[in-house]
Amino acid sequence: MIVVSHRGPYRFEPDGRGGWRAHRGAGGVVSALAPLLAGRDDATWVAAALGEGDRAAAAAGMTGTDGGPTLRLLDIPTGLHRMHYDVVSNATLWFLLHGLFDLPRRPRFDRRFREAWEAYAAVNAAFADAVAEVAAPGEEVLVHDYHLALVPQRLRRQRPDLAVVHFMHTPFCDEHEIRVLPVDVAASLCASLAGGPVGFHTERWATAFGRAARAVLGGPSPGVFHATFGPDPVVLAAEVDRPEVRAHLARLEEEVDDRRVIVRSDRIELSKNIVRGFLAFDTLLEDHPEWRERVTFVAMCNPSRESLIDYVAYRQEVEAVVARINDRWRRGSWTPILFDARDDHARSLAAFVRADVLLVNPVRDGLNLVALEGPLCNRRDAVLCLSREAGAFELLADGALEVHPFDVLQTAEALARALDMTPGERASRAARLRAAARGHPPESWLAALVERARRATRARGR
Repeated sequence: MIVVSHRGPYRFEPDGRGGWRAHRGAGGVVSALAPLLAGRDDATWVAAALGEGDRAAAAAGMTGTDGGPTLRLLDIPTGLHRMHYDVVSNATLWFLLHGLFDLPRRPRFDRRFREAWEAYAAVNAAFADAVAEVAAPGEEVLVHDYHLALVPQRLRRQRPDLAVVHFMHTPFCDEHEIRVLPVDVAASLCASLAGGPVGFHTERWATAFGRAARAVLGGPSPGVFHATFGPDPVVLAAEVDRPEVRAHLARLEEEVDDRRVIVRSDRIELSKNIVRGFLAFDTLLEDHPEWRERVTFVAMCNPSRESLIDYVAYRQEVEAVVARINDRWRRGSWTPILFDARDDHARSLAAFVRADVLLVNPVRDGLNLVALEGPLCNRRDAVLCLSREAGAFELLADGALEVHPFDVLQTAEALARALDMTPGERASRAARLRAAARGHPPESWLAALVERARRATRARGR
């Protein structure tokens, strides 16, 4: 089996003794797949070398760690990678798929974009060539996400014997939004993805892709499917029980005292809708004075994509809103919002344990693992206030309170209802959330991807 993704399962740094120290990579793909591939000597993971440590490790011939998949890191030239990653993947495709464009102003498909699109195609070609070189005859190849959307088509042309499946961890835009892209760009993306099995986390995103592809290509996409994964409960329970998580929890208990706690944990990412979440909390305190000094909003929001000006500006807006709300409502020892911009997974897990309410209100999300991890970590029957635009809403609607991501007043009232909810209803909803979160083990998702890839290969052979 070959896994192909932009980000690899490890990131490397020198250990000071002439060797390399490996740290687990970030992201949902790594969280889901890395434990499943541990100990498999038949698995290879192809990824980009990200950062100087990765590049140096790749040059030194590092091929992974003991007990994990063989790693092949591609040293993409820095300028080429920047155009592929920043301009096309994150500033164009991410915005398109998550509905983030300010259409009167952006996007602008000018000469710079065309140069970036050529870079995107070149990086995808490099990934496909690397897989074609190392893959055994008939091997399963699992390609992941929007960074590598052109890999499947090139790989099928080079190695028609391979069982290739592509899985998108994002939402997909509808048949109207896809028309924003230049005609040839939309056709290239849709043709590559529709040329074989392509999966999404939910039926909604699979349907959206099918409609968009039909609008662009003029025909159906029979290989579209949906399958999803949740956290591994055993792995997550072990993480929550780590000493550093317990230490963070003890400090958090001191900070919040006996107050109710609303929690969110996100990258500072436009699609996560952080500013409206804080404005809803501000409205809650204004409309429900009984909760002043009795509830604290604990927000872990680590920086993301700060090479893009939109993200730098958004972080400044987030921090300004937090400061304004805290200045408005702070009383004595009570700080309404405890804002932490460090990337500290242990602190986030501790906050999940302590939460009375978990707010997950994205503009649009392919899945959102926080909505699944939070209920499994929590020990207080926390109420999940969940955006109907998150892919996870399809899985968790029975236990969550629905949030409209653009309606600040509705979100404020959902928070108020969550804080006022009776213990019996909280317990009932929390039990349904835990059951749903456990209902999609990563190994079943992996098996679904492999079966789809094999089925497509068998169909071609008939």
